[in-house]
Amino acid sequence: MKRILSTLSIAFALTLTATAQSRVTSNTNNHNFGQIQWKQPVTADYIITNTGDQPLIISNVTTSCACSDAKWPNAPIAPGEKGRISVSFDAESLGRFEKSIGIYSNADPALVYLKFSGEVVQQITDFSRSHPHVIGDIRIDTTYFDFPDSYIGDQPTLTVSVVNQSDRPYEPVLMHLPSYIKMERSANVLQKGQRGEIKLTLDTEKLNELGLTQTSVYLSRFTGDKVSSENELPLSVILLPEATELSAGQRLSAPSISLSTTKLDFASRLAKKKSASQNIRITNTGKSPLVIGKLQVFSSAVGVALKKSTLYPGESTILKVTVRKKDLQNNKQRLKVLMITNDPNQSKVIIDIKR
Repeated sequence: MKRILSTLSIAFALTLTATAQSRVTSNTNNHNFGQIQWKQPVTADYIITNTGDQPLIISNVTTSCACSDAKWPNAPIAPGEKGRISVSFDAESLGRFEKSIGIYSNADPALVYLKFSGEVVQQITDFSRSHPHVIGDIRIDTTYFDFPDSYIGDQPTLTVSVVNQSDRPYEPVLMHLPSYIKMERSANVLQKGQRGEIKLTLDTEKLNELGLTQTSVYLSRFTGDKVSSENELPLSVILLPEATELSAGQRLSAPSISLSTTKLDFASRLAKKKSASQNIRITNTGKSPLVIGKLQVFSSAVGVALKKSTLYPGESTILKVTVRKKDLQNNKQRLKVLMITNDPNQSKVIIDIKR
């Protein structure tokens, strides 16, 4: 009888070992560039999620041609977390193409293939994929300007691409720029069918406090245009404290924040109710007091209530997150919650909310 029980225990342990596995899930199996201009390198980003229950380790990413190159995360990707694989492509010839990348990892299966495709042309005429957003007769590649990790003293930049599809010359201008944003243009005037770039530079020294700062800027659609909800583009900045070098001993004795989840999905509940709430348990798993110095929301449709902002080692508290359906209408802001903490490894914590 003991031998039978022992055999069953070994078999059960082997079954558990076999089922514990990392898994690769990509946000897309085929990145379609649409039309790209000859001799203008482009980059495809694949967001990889570890949908298994063991850390995912990507050992190599191969490409099917010498005209492409890949970069991938070196650190293990924890279960439920995401990583980015970036593939740059520099076309050698005109015409349609379909290429692939091979992702080698400790997942099951150990090799996963993803594709990227498109058409290389002398002159781009179809901007629907590269510039999917339409504001009047102007196409733009994004509708949200985000400076997510900005440290005091930095001057990060972001570039916005616009296309003039009107029948008259167009001057790309962003109106109502705040004092901490500087704008530069690649061209003062764009003729019909021409593409241009707007470069935004953030001066962190002109921000007053840490955490989230939000405003809206407005893309002109024609000369003399005015601001309205139709050409409004949200802009957000997250200013973080200066990173400080800590010794090994200081890191061991530092606070450490742990959350029961950083992703909330209210879609099904808001389809039936006017509002919905969910609790998140926050625990200090470190060895010194954890302080949540900032708690902010990106949208007025989101409400938060935190029971305690200082947690001693081993202590927990509850963060209640509520989303109001009526405030989601015509709301262009992202649904997120931001926390600024004194955890040296997670000074910024973002909670994503799906509506």
